[in-house]
Amino acid sequence: MTAESPENVLFVVMDTVRKDHLTPYGYDRPTTPGLDQFAEEATVFEQAVAPAPWTLPVHASLFTGMYPSQHGADQENPYLEGATTLAETLSAAGYDTACYSSNAWITPYTHLTDGFDEQDNFFEVMPGDFLSGPLAKAWKTMNDSDTLRALADKLVSLGNTAHEYLAGGEGADSKTPTVIDQTIDFIDDSEEFFAFINLMDAHLPYHPPKEYADEFAPGVDSSEVCQNSKEYNAGAYEIEDDEWEDIRGLYDAEIAHIDDQLTRLFDHLKETGQWDDTMVVVCADHGELHGEHGLYGHEFCLYDPLINVPLMVKHPKLGAGRREDQVELVDLYHTVLDSLGVAGGEPASPGDEAVALDRTRSLLSADYRDFANASNDDPGQLRDGEYAFVEYSRPVVELKQLEEKAASANIVLGENTRFYSRMRSARRTDAKYTRIDRIEDEAFRLDTDPDELENLADSDDEAIRETEAALAAFEDEIGGAWTDALDTDVSDDSVDQMDDEAQERLRDLGYLE
Repeated sequence: MTAESPENVLFVVMDTVRKDHLTPYGYDRPTTPGLDQFAEEATVFEQAVAPAPWTLPVHASLFTGMYPSQHGADQENPYLEGATTLAETLSAAGYDTACYSSNAWITPYTHLTDGFDEQDNFFEVMPGDFLSGPLAKAWKTMNDSDTLRALADKLVSLGNTAHEYLAGGEGADSKTPTVIDQTIDFIDDSEEFFAFINLMDAHLPYHPPKEYADEFAPGVDSSEVCQNSKEYNAGAYEIEDDEWEDIRGLYDAEIAHIDDQLTRLFDHLKETGQWDDTMVVVCADHGELHGEHGLYGHEFCLYDPLINVPLMVKHPKLGAGRREDQVELVDLYHTVLDSLGVAGGEPASPGDEAVALDRTRSLLSADYRDFANASNDDPGQLRDGEYAFVEYSRPVVELKQLEEKAASANIVLGENTRFYSRMRSARRTDAKYTRIDRIEDEAFRLDTDPDELENLADSDDEAIRETEAALAAFEDEIGGAWTDALDTDVSDDSVDQMDDEAQERLRDLGYLE
């Protein structure tokens, strides 16, 4: 292969990193000098849209080329099945493949690591070999029962929370240096590789290493600020401006740590002569809210700080510069296949759905977003590529935790609120329309109202009406609009229905007495 067609791919997801806290996107604090240097030889995308506002469905989309309602991985069905993954396709094509992360959603029991030759989750609460053994079986059994899905999902969320605590300043060191170390070992031992890493530092709670906290949040005690988004969202805790400033400082410090470690990885590729022959993708799976719209975290909405994410790609066919046209993270599946010259579309297992390369979805193609020439039957290939689509099924784990925080403060959550709602958005660079099943729809002119403050859903604005029509067309293609609200019961009091082995596994992990 030539430098015009790199032999390798390094794919980096900075979990929960919002675009406007990165130096290449104009942030006035020096959080990411390494990425600022990287941006000098990469394409920086200003309008990159995630297919969902949280980890599991976004990664499933990255690995399958499907929208969330196509691959079906969400909190009510929290594992990927029946789909051939990018790693399976590339492994079959002869590439060395590896996935390293410290995110509990990217593990064998959710099947997101299917097809990777090597994977390590660095998940302290549940070791990787255990996850691929008895717990994986218990997890699948639990999720095959409708009544147990909420409990199964809560297990992951609680495990993630425990991991985040242990991996932060209050417990063990961040796992990001270890992720980078293993990535370096993997690429040094590989001929042609696809390396995928997820870096969790910027996910709540924020306990950055001291040297970064001293620079970006001097004097802030991370144990003294609100690190529980559900407590705030439930109305059980009020955060004042000075505390928000401290929270954002800790968040910036976490991002700075990510940047330092990524720079170490990039420097190694350069020093070993692998940089020029490696396509590098850096993005976030979703962003984070810090009080905007009265919300904290990344639940219960589809506002732009969550779904308009950073994306930078280094590839000879793209060159350096900035792009203002809208792209979707779903397109990265096709971009990787295109870069490596792999057609895809071959099921790894009988009955699997496998998405083939469609160059109208590849960032490297001259036909990008020219959907009149599309080769796949794709529900998002509408209106000449002008629109991106986002889906959000209700977050049962967050709902349960939110209800618990509200109850402890004697607060009653209304059923007809955003907390119990499913949402879908259509977005173009100047307008966005969000259909919501329990409250009124939301629509904004992003060109004149980037903070999304004036709801124009009932207006006769032409751009809003066109965007709503595109959403309706997408809904028709995807199986219909979410108009019937789901039951608000998200209880997980069905433990007694689990078999003895599954209950024992939960006891081992501390989730049952």
